[in-house]
Amino acid sequence: MRKIVIVNGIIGGLIVAIMMLISMAWFKNGHNNMEWSMVYGYTSMIICFSFIFVAIKTYRDKYNNGTVSFGKAFMIGLYITLIASTFYVVTWLLCNKYIVPDFAEDYGKHMVQKLVDSGAPAAEIARTKKEMAEFSEMYKNPVNKILFTYIEIVPVGLVISLIASLILKRKNK
Repeated sequence: MRKIVIVNGIIGGLIVAIMMLISMAWFKNGHNNMEWSMVYGYTSMIICFSFIFVAIKTYRDKYNNGTVSFGKAFMIGLYITLIASTFYVVTWLLCNKYIVPDFAEDYGKHMVQKLVDSGAPAAEIARTKKEMAEFSEMYKNPVNKILFTYIEIVPVGLVISLIASLILKRKNK
């Protein structure tokens, strides 16, 4: 099981990391549509975590005589999630340091501008400006940045692990 988890975790992690680097290059070249970036980012996570299905099925069919419990399948998915998520976090930390060092401030400006463009009340705009300034300050702490980044990707992996485990579990014959 260890080899299956490591191989599929690394493959998934490389996919999500490479797709993030492509996204950052796209962003740096002036294509800074935050909504598009979010869709692209979550799509890359789903592609990355599709290897959870591959790993569980491989383990079940090739190494465990065609059976796997929900718990064992979920653990495979969880380990792959942690490996791939770590690739994602490390890649983001490097991108944030070298490619988009002002990400938190730019994100805050984007959120405020979105409210202004939608004609939101001044009180809501002021509240959002304050929240974004607090977020930007909090994001300067590396531990917070790491935690926020894990919180972004891990739930996707957990949901896919849950779905894959439910679909691929198979009891002893």
